[in-house]
Order: sequence, then C-alpha cells, then structure tokens
Amino acid sequence: MQIIKDFFGFLNDQLLKMVWLDDTVRWFFGDLLGLDKESMLFESLSFFVYDVIKILILLAVLIFIASYVQSFFSPERTRRILANHKGVGANTIGALLGTVTPFCSCSSIPIFIGFTKAGLPIGVTFSFLISSPLVDLASVILLASIFNWKVAIAYVVVGLIIAVIGGSLISFFKMERYVEDFVMKRTVAPIGCEIEPMEEYQMTKKERVNYSIDQVKEIIKKVWIYILIGVGIGAIIHGVIPEEFISKVLGNDNIFSVLIATLLGIPMYADIFGTLPIAEALVSKGVGIGTVLAFMMAVTALSLPSIIMIKKVVKPKLLFMFVGTVTIGILIVGYLFNAFSYLLI
Repeated sequence: MQIIKDFFGFLNDQLLKMVWLDDTVRWFFGDLLGLDKESMLFESLSFFVYDVIKILILLAVLIFIASYVQSFFSPERTRRILANHKGVGANTIGALLGTVTPFCSCSSIPIFIGFTKAGLPIGVTFSFLISSPLVDLASVILLASIFNWKVAIAYVVVGLIIAVIGGSLISFFKMERYVEDFVMKRTVAPIGCEIEPMEEYQMTKKERVNYSIDQVKEIIKKVWIYILIGVGIGAIIHGVIPEEFISKVLGNDNIFSVLIATLLGIPMYADIFGTLPIAEALVSKGVGIGTVLAFMMAVTALSLPSIIMIKKVVKPKLLFMFVGTVTIGILIVGYLFNAFSYLLI
C-alpha cells in the first residue's frame, strides 16, 4: 500500500506540482545567474517564471481535455437534459453541466439567455450560470497542483452547493418576472406552421480533436494576459510584501479577513487561472484557506464586468438576489473553511 501511495505522490509532485520545473527555475536564477537565493528578487522571479510556465502547460492540456468532454454537451443536448428534471434535482443537474461549459461568466451569459428562451426554469439556468465560471473540470486539477486534492475537491463541492442553493432560492421566490422581456420572449412559428426540432449534429472523433485544439488556442489567447497579471501580483505578494502585513489584513486573527478578501475580489476580472497564483502566494504568507477560497470565488463569480453583463438581462431585484445569495454563500464558505482548515491542509 505504501508503494502505491508513494507512486501516486511522485506522479502528483512531478506531473501536477511540477517540482522538476521549480528546481530547474531556481537552479537557473540561483546557480547559473548567481542571484542571491535569499533575496526578494530571486523569490519573485522564481515564482513568476515557474508559475507562468506551469499554468500554461497545465492549462493547454486541461482545456483540451475539458473541451473534448464539452463537445458532447451542445446547448441543445444540455437543454434536453435539463428539461427532463424538476426542482432541486434540476438545479443540481444544471450546476453539474455548468462544469463542462465556458470558463468565465461573461461567455456563459449567452447560453443562459438561450436556455431561458427555450423555456427552462429560471432557477435552473441560474444554477448553471453560477457554477459555469465558479467550477470547471480544469479547476480541479489546477487547484490540486497548487494545494492538494482535498482542497480541490472541497472547492468544487462548495461551488456546486452555492450554485444549487442560489438557483433553488430563485425558483422558490418565483423570480421569473424579474428577467428582461427580450430574454423571456420565446421564438414562435408563424400561424399554420410548426417548427421542427433540428437534428443535432454529431461530431466525428477528428472534429472533436480539432475543436479541442481550437479551444486551447482561443482560450489561452483570451486569458494569457490575466495569467501574467495574476502571477505578477502573486510574485509581488510572495517575494516583496511582508508576511506580517498580509497576516494583519487577511490573517485568521482578523475577523473581517473573509469579508475583506471577498470585497477585494469583486472589482477584479479574471477566471480561476488568473486567481490561482495570487491564492498560492497568499497561502504561502499564512492566509487561511477559507479566506483564499472566498477571494477566488468572488473574482470568478462576482466580478464587476460579469455583474454588468448580467444586469443587461435581469432586473435589479433579481440581480440583487443573485449577488446577495452568492456573496452570503461565499462568506459562509470562507469562515467555515478557516474554522476547519486543519482537515484540509
């Protein structure tokens, strides 16, 4: 049993955490270029180069895999799956399907509109809208590569729970009337005519591979700048900002740390790939895992650009309920994870 455990530990360190890359980068800056290994410059440069290369490698591989899986779930097929379920079960299915769809909330909104026009319950579509940017297949692996599998799985579980509860509350309070009219208006056929459902096109294996490659190129082209910004901020936190200052503001001794992290995350616009380096640096400075997860969730689910886009399709009362529900969920998750962090790390 120990041999198996050691084997998987080796794979986790070399394939996910890429310890070999970290050693190589540190050798390059320390031994080859002669930088002082105790200096802030060495720590910041090593962190930046290592994280950028690691995230881009993992991102390319994981987007390819996630996109290949996603190719089996066209909007039409997803709509049919959701239409066969009701209540909390439908919200759960909607949240789970959100994990195999686009990587940011802004790109999820057109699908949200399409689902609503197709007549799906508004609560189900909101469960989808919440989980789509918050949780995806790639986030599990990336979180495990930086933290561990317990943290990765826990993050996914709580993200899905927030999505299910958020959608269920919106259904319970019958918030359909607060969706803009142009979204709720369904396409109808002229009198005397019937619209026949279009036959869903099935991709060939080669087409799925080409689609996945195109998705890798397209998504990396969109997010590379956020990765650089995120890693840059992480490098500054890791090598420059004193640990005492960060602990004072975001440490567990500050009862408002989760709230502050959530508020700091909202103005930012990035996906999980851009927030992970910042989260990694904060944890290395002693910030609680719950505070870090609250920051990540706020950035991915409640960023100002995504809220502005959602405001275009829903009325203020529904927008307020969406933001309020997700915010409360994030705060609860943050404080609970800080209280029980000893079970994860």
